[in-house]
Amino acid sequence: MELFFILLFSFLLRTASPLLDNNTSQKSCSARQDLQIFNSSGIHLTLHHVHGPCSPVTLPPPAISDILKRDEARIKNLDYRLTHSRLTKSTKPNSSDLQPESVNVPLTPGESLGIGNYVVELGLGTPPKSFIMVADTGSSLNWVQCEPCKVFCHSQIGPRFNPSQSRTYKSLQCGSLECSSLQAATLNAPACSKKNTCIYAASYGDTSFSVGYLSRDTLNVSSTLALRGFVYGCGQDNQGLFGQTAGLIGLARNRLSLLGQLSSTYGSVFSYCLPTETSSGSLSIGKLGFNPSLYRFTPMYTQPREKTLYFIRFARITVAGKALPLSTAVYTRTPTIIDSGTVITRLSAAVYSAFQKAFVKAMGRYRQAEPFSILDTCFAGTARTMVVPEVRLVFEGGAEMKLTPRNTMIDVDGGVTCLAFAGATGLVSIIGNRQQQTFRVAYDVENSRIGFAAGGCR
Repeated sequence: MELFFILLFSFLLRTASPLLDNNTSQKSCSARQDLQIFNSSGIHLTLHHVHGPCSPVTLPPPAISDILKRDEARIKNLDYRLTHSRLTKSTKPNSSDLQPESVNVPLTPGESLGIGNYVVELGLGTPPKSFIMVADTGSSLNWVQCEPCKVFCHSQIGPRFNPSQSRTYKSLQCGSLECSSLQAATLNAPACSKKNTCIYAASYGDTSFSVGYLSRDTLNVSSTLALRGFVYGCGQDNQGLFGQTAGLIGLARNRLSLLGQLSSTYGSVFSYCLPTETSSGSLSIGKLGFNPSLYRFTPMYTQPREKTLYFIRFARITVAGKALPLSTAVYTRTPTIIDSGTVITRLSAAVYSAFQKAFVKAMGRYRQAEPFSILDTCFAGTARTMVVPEVRLVFEGGAEMKLTPRNTMIDVDGGVTCLAFAGATGLVSIIGNRQQQTFRVAYDVENSRIGFAAGGCR
């Protein structure tokens, strides 16, 4: 039975580390603070790679093999979402409040490996408390770890949110519109406590999950900007791959996501520049800093079974200036999403086969190496020392991503570098964050388009 039912019925739910000198990183970050800008048209936040030089997260970077395993788990979750309708019948069991003795989950408690790739800092409550949150375009429900943490909370930076200390905190009842919206946001039906409090269950493809009480409070973007009535999950049982973060901020197309909740104020537009492990990026919500003339756009599509994700369509891929010998129909046969949480881009079998052959031919001067996990196109050496052929991802409408060698290749163990692409094993192709790094990507949901601009961050 689905993870949700196990949880809810039982207990109510780097790429390789950058070779930077740590002292240099600390000096460059000691004098700076996260940039927070806002006005009537939007907000602008600093976005960190979880293992970047100024990242507030201090966990050591995982091995490349672990990153790839987590990538596979996320993709299985995305495939599941594309094959299971969000309109299935919801059942609301009679559930007691969350209790520690009711825990029964197929997961080692306390496992904390840090799946979030990009993090931001936001405040919650009155008076406000700051928390480090994962930002994810593939998720809808926002949640944060809360006291009294009735079942389990993973280790995080700083204290957990204590709703009893916030003057503006309010739990939401089972009959609220927000509670009835949970199934569309999480694929899991809500439950109801004995006190008529709405209980959410957010489960992820890697067996991570968060369960707790659906709540409302004030979201604080800065010391002078407070957004009242922010809906989020107050997590009482949070286990899995969340690292030292306090929770998650969702940017998917759903009324409960951060984007959905801010759209009436700032419009349904956001943009980001995903940084590398050696830089800082940014996340903007609303039209603050959004200049359409800087972008080339491609249409944004929706799939009937999964309306929260961001779908686009390939027009062609070129290697060393030559387009792959494929028709448009081959590219569009498999749905394609753009996702901030997947690292390695996945292409449909037919597209990847043609791409791999063209790339190997263009890299003919270099000796091939053994495959590394899912990366089956590898070479002896490092990307920094190779002449890597130019790769362009061209989308419907003329938008494109002209990839740098760092976007195209990824160094792995033992002086080997691999093509940072793989064949899709499921029902969807995915533009991963390795390829997106340093590009400014704009999600203009209002006009159903996604734009790309080079050189957004370094």
